[in-house]
Amino acid sequence: MATKQTEPVTTIGLEDLSPESLESQKEPKTFTVEEAVETIGFGRFHIALFLIMGSTGVAEAMEIMLIAVVSPVIRCEWHLENWQVALVTTMVFFGYMVFSILFGLLADRYGRWKILLISFLWGAYFSLLTSFSPSYIWFVFLRTMVGCGVSGHAQGLIIKTEFLPTKYRGYMLPLSQVFWLAGSLLIIGLASVVNPTIGWRWLIRIASIPGIILILAFKFIPESARFNVSTGNTQAAVATLERIARMNRSVMPEGKLVEPASEKRGRCADLLDAKYLRTTLQIWVIWLGISFAYYGVILASAELLERDLVCGSQAETQMVLSEDSEESKSPCHCHLFAPSDYKTMIISTLGEIALNPLNILGINFLGRRISLSITMGCTALFFLLLNICTSSTGLIGFLFMLRALVSANFNTIYIYTAEVYPTTMRALGMGTSGSLCRIGAMVAPFISQVLMSASFLGALCLFSSVCIVCAISAFTLPIETKGRALQQAK
Repeated sequence: MATKQTEPVTTIGLEDLSPESLESQKEPKTFTVEEAVETIGFGRFHIALFLIMGSTGVAEAMEIMLIAVVSPVIRCEWHLENWQVALVTTMVFFGYMVFSILFGLLADRYGRWKILLISFLWGAYFSLLTSFSPSYIWFVFLRTMVGCGVSGHAQGLIIKTEFLPTKYRGYMLPLSQVFWLAGSLLIIGLASVVNPTIGWRWLIRIASIPGIILILAFKFIPESARFNVSTGNTQAAVATLERIARMNRSVMPEGKLVEPASEKRGRCADLLDAKYLRTTLQIWVIWLGISFAYYGVILASAELLERDLVCGSQAETQMVLSEDSEESKSPCHCHLFAPSDYKTMIISTLGEIALNPLNILGINFLGRRISLSITMGCTALFFLLLNICTSSTGLIGFLFMLRALVSANFNTIYIYTAEVYPTTMRALGMGTSGSLCRIGAMVAPFISQVLMSASFLGALCLFSSVCIVCAISAFTLPIETKGRALQQAK
């Protein structure tokens, strides 16, 4: 009788069903850019990023503040009237306004780094050309072109924001104000030496040097990993994050970078979507008002020094000018800055950093909205205090505090705007806000340099009222970004 052949039996023990074997059957680990940035943490890369991208503020401050220190000189050289001097500043900000939107839109579509480089090349080229201006008309046109280029400098802030871990944004971004302060002090100090000796044309040439140097330094900073992911270029994003991890002597998260690409990037309609409509409108109001107050303070400081509009001294100045002199026969008011005037401008400019420690504490502990509403309210108060009849020291003190407050306002709104919008529309959000901001900057010269001469109190009340509106708008913003991760998509 044939024996029945038995089939071999495979036995699986319970020990073979271990957690490790079950884990291997699951999907591989993944991570997002936000998780990678937080895992890598803060390190040497971010210090280099802070120094290079922060220095864009030096170049921007020098180009913007240049008008305040050059205005008295060109007023005398070309025999300009008040409205002509004001028009120079207005046209600079007109160029800024138009190109701010354009650069923001292009940065969301083609990259932050490319637009930043283009804007610096543009600005340096036209700034150098300005120094050869043969007439007032050419000067206005070329400075307008400089304003167009400077509008792209905001991409430096966006790159910093997108690379910084969440808990460091509230500390590192306000510290960038140090670079703006350095640029402002540098241009005032240079003007005090260069203007009386070799002239304003050489001042403009020297002022363009920091921007040219920065163009060479940009090669050390990569394109934003968040932007690369939004375009579907995951490989470039991973390479950037790995480079940062090596520089910081840190590690990447385990797994694969997975984040959906977005075809809808840099669309103006997204800013007015129901989710962001109220936020966008209130941000625009705040940007407009802050810029109006900021450049109002800068230009008013120069005007108060140049024309002596405090405590009735205007009448005395007019009596002196009414005498038979060459200056009284001129349709313009020609008065160059004295060394003491430059000293006063330097002291008031130092105010921009005075409240920085308190501003950082407010941003990180009270939140962006409450901190901004408090500083805007105080700005309104100090504008009114300028009407108090006081000594030169008292005037410097008020200007010092005003510069500190308007600087704190700008710090906070810059951070808030960069944090509240997602990556797909962050540059456009900054661009449109910067554009609306320049409307305030365009109006400010006519208030500080024209209306202030006719009605000192009226001009101060106008500045104060705008600040109050901004304080209310800041307090009622619908989204608080303190401790909030950056959003990748809408």
